[in-house]
Parts: sequence; structure tokens; C-alpha cells
Amino acid sequence: MDWALPDGEELVAGVDEVGRGPLCGAVVTAAVILDPARPIEGLNDSKKLTEARREVLFPLIQERALAWCIARAEVEEIDQLNILHATMLAMQRAVAGLQVRPDLVLVDGNRCPVLPMRSEPVIKGDSRVPAIAAASILAKVARDREMLELDKQYPGYGIAGHKGYPTPTHLAALRELGATPIHRRSFAPVRKALEQ
Repeated sequence: MDWALPDGEELVAGVDEVGRGPLCGAVVTAAVILDPARPIEGLNDSKKLTEARREVLFPLIQERALAWCIARAEVEEIDQLNILHATMLAMQRAVAGLQVRPDLVLVDGNRCPVLPMRSEPVIKGDSRVPAIAAASILAKVARDREMLELDKQYPGYGIAGHKGYPTPTHLAALRELGATPIHRRSFAPVRKALEQ
């Protein structure tokens, strides 16, 4: 983590998303304002942590952060708006859902949603800014848990394993079984499966 936060009393929220690439399920975002007085050891980009480590950090972040919110954009919204705009909408919802209003919002990636306060994009922010790392963990754990539930609802697609990403297993299941209500119809592989 190499991001030096400004000195002073400024409240900084970190924002990240999980699930832009999958063919099914919601895109999930989180916003977190960490408490400098209650540091959390071991924060990192959720993709660099094991599932077990993420599960340990998840309740710790919720307990120690000054504020946190997990938000989403549904499949219908993704299909209607496109994935980028749906992600921005979900990020706006996460920031709006914080119980404490931040002075500055740092967003993982190269663009920010329109927000009522200052915001800055941070490339590779989830491995540089602790608050963004915390947000990435909340979003990833929340979405992964959801995908396990969807796997029970829609067996045969292997959702618990690939979490909705376009793996060979998932693409083969789409061809054989067709699309479910949780599949994103605006994504080419799903459209193709529906045309067949």
C-alpha cells in the first residue's frame, strides 16, 4: 500500500467493484471509510488474497470501519444501461449508502462515477489504497456468496466454481442448457446461446 492520504481530518472513502466480466449475476460494489484509530492488518487487493483470508477480513472490515456499504446493479440494469454505466450506478449507490459522508472518494480504476463530493480514480487502487482494498474484499465476498446461492437455484452451469465468468465449462453449459433469468443478455456469448 503506497498511497499517502492527505494530512488532516479529511474522511476518505474507497470504492471498488466485482463482477464486470461475468456472463451472469449482478455487478457488486462497495464503499468503505476506514477508521485510522482501528487499523486492519493484511488488507490487499481481494484477488491477491485466499478465499479463507477474505472471509476472515470481511467481518473485521464491517466491525472496524467508520462506515461501509455494499451495493449493486442488477442484470436487467446491466442489459439496459451497459456494464460500464451499470457499474457507475452501483458505485453511486454504495457511496450514497454510507452512514458517514466522505470528503473525498477514491475509486479503483481509471474513471469515477458522478458523485456529490470530490473523487479521484486510482489505477490499481485495490493494491495501493487500504480503503479501496477493503471495498474490494467486501464486494468480492458478497458477490461470491451470492453466486453460491445462484448455483443452487440454477444447477448445471457450474456457477459456484467460475462465479459467472466465461469459462469453457460455463460456455458449454450455456450452449446445452440455454440462458437463465440471471444471464446478461447484452453479453455476446449469452446472445449467441439464445440465438441457437
